[in-house]
Amino acid sequence: MSTQVIVLIVIGVVALLFILMYNSLVKLRMLVQEAWSGIEVFLKKRHDLIPNLVEIVKGYAEHEKSVFKEVTEARSKAISASTTEGKAEAEKALSNAMLHLNAVVESYPDLKANTNFLQLQSQLTEIEDNIESARRYYNGTVREQNTAIQTFPKNIVAGMFGFRTSPFFELENPAERAVPQVKF
Repeated sequence: MSTQVIVLIVIGVVALLFILMYNSLVKLRMLVQEAWSGIEVFLKKRHDLIPNLVEIVKGYAEHEKSVFKEVTEARSKAISASTTEGKAEAEKALSNAMLHLNAVVESYPDLKANTNFLQLQSQLTEIEDNIESARRYYNGTVREQNTAIQTFPKNIVAGMFGFRTSPFFELENPAERAVPQVKF
C-alpha cells in the first residue's frame, strides 16, 4: 500500500469519527429540547389550573388578599419567563407562593372538604408529579449532553461547531430541604 492510500484511509476514518461525534451531539441537543418541551407542557397545565384554585380559595378566605396577589404575580412571571434559568427562578417563586396558598387552605376546614377544591388540588398534585418526572428526564438528558460536550474527543467537535452546555432545571424550595416535624 502506498503512503497516499494510507493517508486517505486515515483522513476518511477521522472524518467518519467527526461525523459520528457531531451526529451524536446533535441527537443529544434534540433530546434536551424535547425534554424541555415536555416540561413546558406541564408548566402550562399548572399555570392554567392555578387561577381556578385561587378563585375557589378566595371565596372562603376573602381577607387573605396578599397571598392571592403573590400567587397571581408569581404565575404571571412564570408564564412570561423566556429562558431556562428565568423559568426555573420564576417556577421556584410560584412554588413558594403555592406553599403560602396551601397554608391559607389549612385554616379553612370547609374549604378542604369542598368537592371542586379537592378535584383541583388533586389535578394540581398530578401535574406537580408530572413536572417532577419531566424535570428528571430533562436533567438526565442535560447531564448526558453536557458530559459529551465536555469530554474528549467530543469536546473538540463541540467547540468547533458551537455546541454549548445546557442548564439544569432545579426547583428546590427551602421548605423541601427542611426536616419534617412530627407532633403528637
